[in-house]
This record gives sequence, structure tokens and C-alpha cells, in this order.
Amino acid sequence: MKIAILGTRGIPNYYGGFEQFAEFFSVYLVEKGHEVYCYNSHNHKFQEKSFRGVEIIHKYDPEYKLGTFGQFIYDYNCIIDSRKRNFDIILQLGYTSNSIWCFLLPKKPIIITNMDGIEWKRSKYSKPVQQFLKFAERLAANSSDYLVSDSLGIERFLKERYRKESTYIAYGAYLFNNPIEEIIKQYEVEKNQYNMVMARFEPENNIDMVLEGVALNTENKTPILVIGNHQTKYGTYLKNKFKEYTHIRFLGAIYNLEHLNNLRYYSNIYFHGHSVGGTNPSLLEAMASQALIAAHNNDFNKGVLKNNAVYFSSSLEVKKILNSFKKNDNLQLIANNFEAIKNDFNWDKINGKYLQLFEESFSRNK
Repeated sequence: MKIAILGTRGIPNYYGGFEQFAEFFSVYLVEKGHEVYCYNSHNHKFQEKSFRGVEIIHKYDPEYKLGTFGQFIYDYNCIIDSRKRNFDIILQLGYTSNSIWCFLLPKKPIIITNMDGIEWKRSKYSKPVQQFLKFAERLAANSSDYLVSDSLGIERFLKERYRKESTYIAYGAYLFNNPIEEIIKQYEVEKNQYNMVMARFEPENNIDMVLEGVALNTENKTPILVIGNHQTKYGTYLKNKFKEYTHIRFLGAIYNLEHLNNLRYYSNIYFHGHSVGGTNPSLLEAMASQALIAAHNNDFNKGVLKNNAVYFSSSLEVKKILNSFKKNDNLQLIANNFEAIKNDFNWDKINGKYLQLFEESFSRNK
């Protein structure tokens, strides 16, 4: 099959979950003998024309000039280009800025869309933007040939709201069991003597709630590493708010997966504050890295972690967790999560499910 992947900043991953999935899945497809193209922003760090057998198509992306509006132009450029490529399948990752161009999609390819989370619930968006996202969500749900939901909650939502069936395929993670303690020393921390939180700096990821709990815990000065791009308005707000707390350390974004895996593995508590969306890739990676997880109390996180984490809904609960939850006392929870990655969320299985969907839809539409 000749396959295109749209909707990401591009590969290799320098941004987030969809980019990481696009990287792993596209390479997997090439290894299975398919012809694969991935669209990249023109200013992506990787400027070669192919990546591990995947053809890279760079298209102009003015987001760096125009902010969010630039994403719409980038997606438009990608979709217009796709019209001349004679693809068999186009996989769209998300719908936020590409679904308004659905009428421009080429007619021949099968359109498969991963619907991401319920984007209009994100608190960073104003009411008008949330209304637009609802509209975009409906367009994507109705214009795609097949839908993919990355959590059972999203699958239920699509069925109830749009009466649309979707294929449930979660994200995946690679098992990590080759720790190198020397790596964490570069970050000036010691084994099991620090906590961490990792997320995009957005209100619904509850970094603020976690750090409030750390600040309330005046007698416990265990370092907490805050990982994510903080060069944003919200990041500046949080850095200013917690600047007096020297044990709260803002490290910025880290894309070196080996470093991230080691930091998660050797941490005492890994806080996962995400409250909107489906199966979050960083959560699966924390499970695969044998981290002890404290997660925000919501159905998305519980659907993945079940009883193998402790949950919080307030900064006071974060404070209590810091005082009572220790890695060495909860090794069974860690083992259960590691087993879940091995059996349910491993990349080979996830990639295989996507490929099965592609093959079935392709043969059905011949």
C-alpha cells in the first residue's frame, strides 16, 4: 500500500505523542514492505528527504510566525499536496486544524482519522475556540471513512455523540529494563531521591496542582524535576509562582528517550497530571519505565492504570502522597503496570492493530 501520515509536525519526534507514534508506525510499515510518506513542517529539525525508509515531505508551516492559525495553513498545504500523490490510505492524526479542509481531501484514498482526545474540553481554549473545535470534531467524525479511538472513553464518546463506530487502538510503549544510573547524575539527582512530573505546560495537565502540593509540603525538600517546554506564557507563570522553591527544578523539554526512561526509572514518584484526552503516551512510557505513578483522578487515567497507581484531585492530596507513598513500598504496582505494557500496550501489538485495520479497509475498498 502507498500510505501517507498527516497531522503531525513530523518525524523523528521533537514534539509530542502523535509525532512519536508517527515515527514508530511509519518505520514499522516500511519494514512490512509498504511505501510510506510522512508530512513534516518545513522548519523541522530533520531536513533530510527520508528517515529510515520513510519518505519525508516538507511543507510550509507558518506556525512560528502566526501561532495556532499557522497550523491551519500547514495542514492545508499538506492536504493539497496529497491530491497529486495517488495514495491508497491517508492516516490523519487528530482533527483540530485539518478537518475544515476535509472537502479538499483526494477522493481515491481511504481516510482513517485518529480522533485524539476531546479537544474542546481543554481549558486553555476560549469559548469561541471550544465551539469551533466541536464543529471540527463533527466534520472529522463525519468525513472520515474509518475512525480510531485511543481510549475506551473516546470510543464510547464517538458512539454516543455521533453514532459512529470506531476501532479502539491505544498508544504503545517499549519496555525499559536496562537502566544506567550514570545518566541521572547528569541531572544532579540520586536514585529514588527525587520525584518528577512531565507534561506540556497547559492547565489541564495539572502541573500547577502538583507543584502546589510540593510547596505545601514545607518539611519535605525532596527535589521534583519538572520536564516540558516552559518557554510559554503559562510556563513563565509557573516559574514565577514557584521561583522561591529551589527544590522545584524546571528542566525544560527533554527528547532523549534513553534519558527520560532512566529519569522515570530512578524517580521515587512520577506524577501524571493529564486530565483530558485518551491514552497518554507519556503515561505508558512511565509504566514501561517501571516508575511508581501518582495520577490525576479521572476515567482516562484509571482506564489505563486501574488499581496500580495512587490518585489525586487536589494539591492537598498531592501533599499527602508525597508524605506516604514510596517506591520501595509499592513494587507490586510497578510490576503490574510493566506487565500491562508487555501484554496490552506494546508497540508491536499496537502497530499490528493499525496495520490490520489498514489491510482490512484496503481490501474492502478495492
